[in-house]
Order: sequence, then structure tokens, then C-alpha cells
Amino acid sequence: MQPQGGGGRRRGASATDDNAWPYRKSFAWRDALADLGATGKLTRAHRPQTNGKVERFHRTLLDEWAYLRPCTSNTERTAALADFLHAYHHRCHTALGGHPPISRVNNPAGQYT
Repeated sequence: MQPQGGGGRRRGASATDDNAWPYRKSFAWRDALADLGATGKLTRAHRPQTNGKVERFHRTLLDEWAYLRPCTSNTERTAALADFLHAYHHRCHTALGGHPPISRVNNPAGQYT
């Protein structure tokens, strides 16, 4: 799942992913989105421009979170994911002209006005 608009778990968020079977047919995926108050959005088939963004995020997850160091429990892995996502959304990205993704969010979590 790739958080839209800077990430974070907040009501009204959407998740974009590819057209793999688990995202198209899985009740677990739909239930997880519903629990978060989020909607699911699939990339268009045969559209590498949008699918490439999802694939790049997956590759970054693998390189910088999943395979960076072994975890001894799911709790430890989940904590490492939260730390990774925070760092990811606050670091500069070349695709955004050197700005962090969080800079594109109007109301980041905990800063609603």
C-alpha cells in the first residue's frame, strides 16, 4: 500500500497499488482499508507511468525496511515500519524537486486546523 498525500493513517486516505490478485479480490485487503477508513485505488493496466511509482515504493520498502536487518518478532517489524515511513516521508525526494513528501500535505496528522 502506498499512502497518498504524504502518508499516515487518517480517515479519508487512499491506497494505490498494482492490479495483483490480492488487491483485486482479497477480502482481507478490503477489510483493512475499511478499518482505516481508506479507499483502494488500483493502477491502470498496461500503464507503466503509474505502476512504476508503486513498484519503486515496493523496491524502497524491500531495500530500506524489509531486508535492512532481521526482526525477531512482528511487533519489532511493525515498529521498524513506522520508523521507516516517518523517515521516508520527511526526507527529500528528487521527484519532488528536493522537497519531502510531507510538504505536500495540507493537514498532516496531529496538525489539523
